[in-house]
Amino acid sequence: MDTIWTIEGLSGAGPKYKAVVTMIRDRIAAKALQVDDKLPPVRDLAWKLGITPGTVARAYNILTDDGTLRAEVGRGTFVAAPKMVGRPLNLIEIDPVPHNTGGDTDQVNLYSPHLPNGGQAELIRRLLIEVAENPPSGVMHYPSRRSALAARLAMVQWLQGTPIGAVEESDIVLSLGGQNAVMLMFQTVLQGRRPVIFVEALAYPGFRRAAEALRADVVPIEIDAQGIIPEALAAAAERHPEAQVLCTSPEVHSPTCGFTPMDRRAAIVAVARKYDLQILEDDCYRMGRAEGEGYRQLAPERGWYVTSLSKSITPALRIGCIVPPRGLAGALHRTSEHSFFGLATPIIDLTAKLLSHPELPAIMNASREGVERYVKVAVNSLGGFDLHWRRDVPFVWMILPQGWRASAFCQAAEKVGVQVRAAEEFAARDANAPHAIRMAINAGVSLQSFEAAMERLRDLLEHPPEQINV
Repeated sequence: MDTIWTIEGLSGAGPKYKAVVTMIRDRIAAKALQVDDKLPPVRDLAWKLGITPGTVARAYNILTDDGTLRAEVGRGTFVAAPKMVGRPLNLIEIDPVPHNTGGDTDQVNLYSPHLPNGGQAELIRRLLIEVAENPPSGVMHYPSRRSALAARLAMVQWLQGTPIGAVEESDIVLSLGGQNAVMLMFQTVLQGRRPVIFVEALAYPGFRRAAEALRADVVPIEIDAQGIIPEALAAAAERHPEAQVLCTSPEVHSPTCGFTPMDRRAAIVAVARKYDLQILEDDCYRMGRAEGEGYRQLAPERGWYVTSLSKSITPALRIGCIVPPRGLAGALHRTSEHSFFGLATPIIDLTAKLLSHPELPAIMNASREGVERYVKVAVNSLGGFDLHWRRDVPFVWMILPQGWRASAFCQAAEKVGVQVRAAEEFAARDANAPHAIRMAINAGVSLQSFEAAMERLRDLLEHPPEQINV
């Protein structure tokens, strides 16, 4: 073993510690060093190579940190086993929400979407290994705008084709999912002691929660099948001159699956300009192509755009972004940095790799197709009722038939092993919500289990508690 360590092995220009690193790696690649072989002590190898012990120690540390070597206290330094890069991992799936992972089950949770795995799970695992082995942003520094540059550029690439106007990397502010993006927008914009935020009469509950956390008042605006009614918005703005933000989801409205057409969007922009309202567009639920121009393109001076990976790739990573109106990127960046400095650097590195990966478009397409299969099952089972759905939206909305109240139906559904959300969860606390439910697509259970759950719901719908049997 001693004969493989020669001064001639220290070839190449540059620092001597790098030459030692290269020499050890070359010896391993040539099989002169095998797994579990013990390397010479630092001082012995330094003497043989005619260099300082500190130089050898630095090389050993680098190779230990990247997993090439392993150090055992009191025993020495050894060649480590190679990593399983790109091979299947025997990992335990952990999900505290009982969505399950593709098996047959009678308990089906339809609270939040659970996307099909189109290959994103394995891709993310591979990229996590790459980041762990060689994190471009390091693991000993605070996050910064500079360290997040590659991730912002990847987000710009991911947003290509989204009609929200021109987007530069400096416009992108990364967030901890869509909810965090909403909070950042509110923190950047809201002024005064009791600001007012407008939301759709049925709306994503996170708008209200973020507003309440910032001590803002929430005022619901009447909607119809096409979204916010412009006249109702104008009347509310007259009553509440302190209103500052309008929150809306024009592409995929949660919970109703609605879509706001362009003439309605133009009317909403006109009202927002008249009453100086900022418009926050939540586009987190869209999985397919955008059908209309976003508010940031229609009203570049007041349109904010929020999206995340949760409904298109995975909610586990908590990666989202917000794109502000023209001229407000600096203020938004400061809000982010003053709030939490930025995303953790390993997540930044993962985001950059994931969103620019050539496999991602096909994976997302496979996931959309999987959602479509589950939506088709829901429509086949429940299409005889007042069901609202879209083939690439991961939830459906149902107006309950006469005889059912939403709260009673949710309780009855839970008794037969299906959990659904009542319309009340999307409405203001004192509002008169319709007797309706939202059912998210849960591809974490088998298609057979999902279909069985739909059949149990159909049986409930056909037998409301007020029905008189004679």
